[in-house]
Amino acid sequence: MPFYVLKIGGSLIDSSRALMGSLSGLAAEGYSFLVVPGGGPMADLVRDLYSRHRLSQEAAHWMAVLAMEQYAYFLADGCLAGLTTEIRRSEGLEVLLPYQALREDDRGIEHSWDYTSDSIAAWVARRLDAPLIKATNVGGVVVDGRLAAEIPASSLLGRDSCIDQGALHLLEGRSCWVLDGRRAQEFVRSLKCGRGGTVIKG
Repeated sequence: MPFYVLKIGGSLIDSSRALMGSLSGLAAEGYSFLVVPGGGPMADLVRDLYSRHRLSQEAAHWMAVLAMEQYAYFLADGCLAGLTTEIRRSEGLEVLLPYQALREDDRGIEHSWDYTSDSIAAWVARRLDAPLIKATNVGGVVVDGRLAAEIPASSLLGRDSCIDQGALHLLEGRSCWVLDGRRAQEFVRSLKCGRGGTVIKG
């Protein structure tokens, strides 16, 4: 059965527990996921501290990675997901605690706000040669008022979108499927049928 690296954005914090419950159901059917957490409100606090107290990019980067770990505990709580510090192909449903692995080796990830949790998820998917899904609070990438079914990563460079700039560079030769994660059952239907959202192709 398929394995996915799944980034769950902090924007989904209010609906993430329903999504994690649905992922547990998929795991029981044989699907496997390594969930890469976003930073959520914890990373927003880091951004605020960075702007108000002139933190270095280096300090802010590692504080934001630790914010991802806090969201990881939130996501895993109350469902059948395990927590792991290893970048590996999971069996079932696991949520990554990224700090230790990144401290050991994060070559390819810049320590700047261009490389956030999206970039870390893209980097993990590349390491594992696995498909990447980004679950977020939008239906996909909108271009000229219309939802794009597929879009080249290069066309999003230098533009605000639902994926960070670093991830666009790390998608070279790969893709990221952006899906709306606010309604868990619709997310599951899209995953199973392979339709919906936007595929960003590197």
